[in-house]
Amino acid sequence: MKKILWYMADILTLARIILSSALIVWGVIGGSISGGFLMFFFAELTDAFDGTCATRWPFPKNKAPKYRKYAAQYDMFADLLLWFAAVLFFTLRINMIAGLIIMFGTAVICGVIELIVYGKFLGHPDNCTRNSLCARNFNLAKKIIMARRFFYLFTVVMVAIWILMVNEWPLVARIVFLSCGLSICGLLWMFLKERREHISRDAVDIEKELSKKAKK
Repeated sequence: MKKILWYMADILTLARIILSSALIVWGVIGGSISGGFLMFFFAELTDAFDGTCATRWPFPKNKAPKYRKYAAQYDMFADLLLWFAAVLFFTLRINMIAGLIIMFGTAVICGVIELIVYGKFLGHPDNCTRNSLCARNFNLAKKIIMARRFFYLFTVVMVAIWILMVNEWPLVARIVFLSCGLSICGLLWMFLKERREHISRDAVDIEKELSKKAKK
């Protein structure tokens, strides 16, 4: 049983990828709004709990599978895919103009932030260019990245609420799901706070590594 718990975070991340892919197909084929919302809702649940599972039930030292080396990249891909799936569904089934504005506006803002902070797309503090903000001023770069994560969460919440409000469900059902959704946002907000504190604790070590690279 304990070994299964070690893989729980990976299972949830995989489930998010599958549900996000299904949501994209559902939007393309013109599936119901209620069905699309349920796919998004359960996919977002996996996002709320996979980080907690990874922290609570980590693999013992030297026993993690080789693919776990790229766990952060898999999680980032799953998050981006879910965001894209939700906005695409919203664009195709709810409001095309608003959806396109959200999609391209967010892509431009996040892309500019990536270039400024890391000097390239899909960068990382230990894999950034020498002239990037991350290498020159890590504390400022950290704040900008956290602001981007809050912006991502805000767009997801707005799209989800809009989809829920135009759903054909009774008002009571929509209120129940809205309450559950806000609770999930609270969990994600706390997770982002933990991420921020974790980044702060690691900041000194990362800055040392960046300084070593800059001297080479």
